[in-house]
Amino acid sequence: MQDFRVRTFLTVCRTLNYTRAAEELHITQPAVSQHIAFLEKEYGADLFTYRRKKLELTKAGLVLRDALSTMAHDESMLRERVSALASGSAVELSIGMTLTAGEYLAAAPLAEYLAARPDIRATVRSGGTRRLIELLDAGTVDCAFVEGLFDKSAYEWDVFRTERLICVCAAGHRFAREPQTMEDLLGERLVTREPGSGTRAVLDHALAARNLSIEGFADTLIAESLGVIKVMVAHDLGVAFLYEAAVQRELQEGSLKEVPLAGPPIQHDIAFIRLKGSAFEPELQALFDALRERS
Repeated sequence: MQDFRVRTFLTVCRTLNYTRAAEELHITQPAVSQHIAFLEKEYGADLFTYRRKKLELTKAGLVLRDALSTMAHDESMLRERVSALASGSAVELSIGMTLTAGEYLAAAPLAEYLAARPDIRATVRSGGTRRLIELLDAGTVDCAFVEGLFDKSAYEWDVFRTERLICVCAAGHRFAREPQTMEDLLGERLVTREPGSGTRAVLDHALAARNLSIEGFADTLIAESLGVIKVMVAHDLGVAFLYEAAVQRELQEGSLKEVPLAGPPIQHDIAFIRLKGSAFEPELQALFDALRERS
């Protein structure tokens, strides 16, 4: 059973704020401090430090967080498995998916898999990469398909698909001069996801590699919905960089067209991530293998 001090520690890891952790746990801030002090004494190391007035995990704290997160998650899954066996009910499985990964890549294989496995009752959570990682760390989801950047040393992960990020515009869009490179697009309005989203992070990274940035475009239009971005671009409000799988139908129908650019393509892995060292790793790996076979 999970120690209440461990729960406090993991809550502080997630919030990086003693006051907010106390509020979430419905205890006092001094109690939070006492719990952390107990664990620091128990393990003989400082777990948190302040840098520029912000709370951060120490290296020892990071190691303990990763280990205890996995243990807490495994305990939760174990309780669910035992309860399912005792009652004869379906096994619970919570899966996180970012927008592109969910709607265009992993949803169909997952649906096929679940149709063949009536013994599993799945919950699918959607969100940006950062949000899904928070849910994974908190044990709210058991695994996640993400398209954004993440710390690969902190999780078990496999590549589900490698996708190309392409530039698209309205079918009838006319450029002042036909673009050949990324630099040629800077005079256009860019329709893009919000900062923190997976697709935006990949685009920011690709632009930085070319010594460019979002701010270099003539104008920007921010939309949190992939569907809204496609509608805006189809109505000739700007260009966008989207995963090829996400615009396949629009390219075929002719409402959007690809803007071919010289140079190496922008490619990024869609990853299947889960906590390190889990006792349920074989089960999650089997899920990944089954979905990849169906993709």
